[in-house]
Amino acid sequence: MKHRYLPMTEEDKRAMLDTIGVSSIDELFSDIPEKVRFKGEYKIKAAKSETALMKELFMLADRNADLKRNVSFLGAGVYDHYMPVIVDHVISRSEFYTAYTPYQPEISQGELQAIFEFQTMICELTGMDVANSSMYDGGTALAEAAMLSAGHTKRKTIVVSNAVHPEFRDVLKTYAKGQYLEVVEVPVKDGVTDVEALKGLINSDVAAVIVQYPNFFGRIEPLKELEEIIHENKSMFVVSSNPLSLGVLTPPGKFGADIVIGDAQPFGISTNFGGPHCGYFAVTNKLLRKVPGRLVGQTVDDEGRRGFVLTLQAREQHIRREKATSNICSNQALNALAASVAMTALGKKGVHEMAAANLQKAHYAKKAFKEAGFEVVYDGHSFNEFVVKLNKPVKEMNQKLLQKRIIGGYDLGRDYSELSNHMLIAVTEQRTKEEIDTLVKELGDLHA
Repeated sequence: MKHRYLPMTEEDKRAMLDTIGVSSIDELFSDIPEKVRFKGEYKIKAAKSETALMKELFMLADRNADLKRNVSFLGAGVYDHYMPVIVDHVISRSEFYTAYTPYQPEISQGELQAIFEFQTMICELTGMDVANSSMYDGGTALAEAAMLSAGHTKRKTIVVSNAVHPEFRDVLKTYAKGQYLEVVEVPVKDGVTDVEALKGLINSDVAAVIVQYPNFFGRIEPLKELEEIIHENKSMFVVSSNPLSLGVLTPPGKFGADIVIGDAQPFGISTNFGGPHCGYFAVTNKLLRKVPGRLVGQTVDDEGRRGFVLTLQAREQHIRREKATSNICSNQALNALAASVAMTALGKKGVHEMAAANLQKAHYAKKAFKEAGFEVVYDGHSFNEFVVKLNKPVKEMNQKLLQKRIIGGYDLGRDYSELSNHMLIAVTEQRTKEEIDTLVKELGDLHA
């Protein structure tokens, strides 16, 4: 056999061709006219031996700026957080690692319990009544929240703050197009949602207002003030939230949020160059039967022993299509398990301490930048991110920082034209005082 991971011999191929009644692979494509068939050579490299190929792949991988050899101040939705070593140990167990979906509860108790625990911990963090088994990521969770709101209120307009993650807003617009919904964006004032502008946009056709907490600029939105405006109009109040921040911030459920969504990446999920991650979706009891995806419930068997089952599954595979709330076909069970293991290992006290460390270190960094003469834009209450104004392009600064093994902050000019030369800096519990001071010094030298 020439190919180590392609276990098909010539005998296997011959047997398959004989079974379907054709003499060759070419005969399978006989219906395709000769004139439209590609006859040339593909513009790809020639095949290499396994040894040579592995060398090339390792060399390419070595060019990546990973978090083991570089200090990262890049956030914008994906963060470098502490991940307890037990996380990889548990999710690498075969019963979890290879599991697809727990259709048969009698043989899936371990996975079902893990999902149930995930749901429970998300409810405790967000202050909501019910959480589902997880969504694909934070962006799709946000879009699904908008779809639920439109279906529940029978309204066709979704209002979203311009301080919500730009990629999440793009996902929302994609979903909305297929459902013939209008998406209206609220401008930002001093780094938070412009309350007066929101009042002018609220009307009887607004199904939901979506804000982020902390928002994309790291600022803390005034949820109490926003809730009063939104619910006075009988619209749905949707909050996208970093779950780790809820270790120190008042949960959105306490402010009357109808739906709280977000990405569980801060808990036990590697950055993975942007994914896959794990979205969470939590609601009040009144929306229980409209939650997309599936819910795991706790019960007892006929001998009174604790057990777990899939309860509500409001997707089209299980109920009539016109009654389905979503066509989501699965959930991020393995990443939800990783988040559950991380939260369990940390415990309530650990989550609070980790969140507090983010808050304190970010504020130390913010103060250091001010003292070094930088302008901290949108200064005010924040969690672990803030915006610094530079006198040169962020891309240029980041390239030079990378030479010092520092991954710089996010270039806000990519998404906000008015914020050209503005860097969004994330400071997590992983960063030391020395690393923060080094970033301030290096940016100061480049800024001079």
